[in-house]
Amino acid sequence: MIAALILAASVVPAGQSFDCTPTAVWDGDGPIWCAEGPHIRLSGIAAREMDGTCSPGHPCPAADAIAARDHLVTLLGKRGGVRPTGHISVTGPTMRCRSAGGAGGKRTAAFCISPRSGDISCAMVRDGYAARWDRYWQGHRCP
Repeated sequence: MIAALILAASVVPAGQSFDCTPTAVWDGDGPIWCAEGPHIRLSGIAAREMDGTCSPGHPCPAADAIAARDHLVTLLGKRGGVRPTGHISVTGPTMRCRSAGGAGGKRTAAFCISPRSGDISCAMVRDGYAARWDRYWQGHRCP
């Protein structure tokens, strides 16, 4: 319980591995809310914002924002309802993640492996819902 409170209050330090049981998703590259506390911004990828735009200086995939978000939800687990915040509730297995450090605010940039779908960043790029962002890819290798 104390560890969850510590993780919820701050970014997971770069290089540290941690568990994430997904509970909610905002868009195709996160944040993914974890039951353990962290909010994850998937490392090495960029997806469209929910209004359909791409942020200046970010790679811009062709995939629709809603389709990208919904695909991420499918990779993580089973879709639930829409939360008052606009996040999509999700129930899925616990992933193992490796922090790449802060991603703005209280978000942790991380590469995550799901027992359901494997490497989530790799799957989003492979399936065409996100663009690889070389600046943040950090030599990551897809299986």
